[in-house]
Amino acid sequence: MLDPWFLLQSPPSAPAFNMAADQILLETVHRLGKPVLRLYSWTCPAATFGYFQRYLDIAPLTALRPLIRRTTGGGLVPHDADWTYSVAFPSSHAWYGLDARESYARMHRWLRDAFARLKYETVLAPCCDPSGPGQCFIGAEPSDLLFQSRKIAGAAQRRSRLGLLIQGSIQPPKGCSRADWEQSLITLGSLEASILWQPLPELDAFQSQAEELAKAVYGTIAHTERR
Repeated sequence: MLDPWFLLQSPPSAPAFNMAADQILLETVHRLGKPVLRLYSWTCPAATFGYFQRYLDIAPLTALRPLIRRTTGGGLVPHDADWTYSVAFPSSHAWYGLDARESYARMHRWLRDAFARLKYETVLAPCCDPSGPGQCFIGAEPSDLLFQSRKIAGAAQRRSRLGLLIQGSIQPPKGCSRADWEQSLITLGSLEASILWQPLPELDAFQSQAEELAKAVYGTIAHTERR
């Protein structure tokens, strides 16, 4: 049986907009009734940090600015050379019923298999290497994605009563094409998970909502330094 998903391949966008867009997906995916995969990039270098982290603890760890608080948990993530994606699931979808660990591992198995189609061998970390507390790409947690023993992919999640949001970042292997990898991910979803990709509806409304939220929340000092 086919599993309909929406696919949104966003143009390069401002950091505050990117974080706002993902929150809008979490808030509206229940109404859409289908999962949404969003592939996106950045108009300038930036860094994001987890919703529950303290700004004063994180700010000295990176020179990248703007520094923006995400709606998901997790640690500090640099966005100067990474590939980013998000996935939102309505509570009616089977993925929503997975616990956080299995959801994380399933996402990274998908990434692993997409890299494998391009002849890059990656593996899921079996256990922990807490070398850099609070920093996503220093050390590793179980089911992080490793390439040549180095962490190259991590993710953060947020679950609400109506949906689940996964935000992921990839530090790609040298020489790997982003366009090829994204197509591999999409193709693999069709072949292995019977995903039927569809364009995201009401795109103009989504864009407007994200722009408003970026201006009112994610681009403000009050949100960034709220704790």
